[in-house]
Amino acid sequence: LVVIDGFISGAGALIACALAPRVKGYLVAAHQSVEIGHQRQLAHLGLRPLVDLEMRLGEGTGAAIGIFLVQAAVAVLNEMATFSEAGVSDKED
Repeated sequence: LVVIDGFISGAGALIACALAPRVKGYLVAAHQSVEIGHQRQLAHLGLRPLVDLEMRLGEGTGAAIGIFLVQAAVAVLNEMATFSEAGVSDKED
């Protein structure tokens, strides 16, 4: 899994995909940066950002948020009980 943060990592992702197209399946866009061109990069890669907080800090803040969201989603998928495992009835009282 490769988390794309802003414009610079987006440029790297474009180069990586040009060199090895299978890389695309491992990319996650953490956020939509307000940097000019970032939206076009993500569109070209066919990625939808996890969040859009109008950031342009350039210090990996979006990736830090994005990786947390990915880890939380994985934890829910792996650890959340089903209704039957949790003893939840589907009947209305």
